[in-house]
Amino acid sequence: MANYNKVILMGNLTRDPQLSYLPSQTPVVEFGLAINRKWKSQDGEQREETCFVDCKAFGRQAETLNQYMRKGRPILVDGRLQLSQWEDQSGNKRSKLRVVVENFQFLGGGGGGGAGGGDGARAASGGDADGPPATPQDDFSAPGGAGGDDIPF
Repeated sequence: MANYNKVILMGNLTRDPQLSYLPSQTPVVEFGLAINRKWKSQDGEQREETCFVDCKAFGRQAETLNQYMRKGRPILVDGRLQLSQWEDQSGNKRSKLRVVVENFQFLGGGGGGGAGGGDGARAASGGDADGPPATPQDDFSAPGGAGGDDIPF
C-alpha cells in the first residue's frame, strides 16, 4: 500500500525563527506557526480556535526564513509531518509532531523587513530529507536559489 505524507498550512509566526547549525554546518531553523479557524456555531455565535504547529527547515531555506521572517508575519508552508520521540530527564517517554518544511511562500505586505508581498512574494523549495536535500532543485524565485542559472526575474 502506498503512503502519502503532505501538509499545507497558512498562518502567522508565533516567534522569531531560531537558526542553528548541525555538526555538518548545515543551517536549520525552527519556528512556530499559528493557524486560526473561525466559524459560526449552531446557535449563530461566532467562534474561533487557534492551532499551534512547530516547523523546521534546513539548508538555504533555513537561512532565507531566518533572514526575512519575524514573529507575526504570515507564511504558507508545504511539507511533511515528522514524529520525534525521546525520554526526558525523569525517564518519561515524550513525543512531538512537527512539520518539516519542503516549500514555502512569503505572504502579506512587505512591512520593511523584506517579507515580500503581492506579486513580489518570494518562494523557496527544497528536497525531502531529515537534513538538506541530496541534490539541489532549481528554484529561481528565492534569493540565492539552488538553481545554477542566473535568471534576472
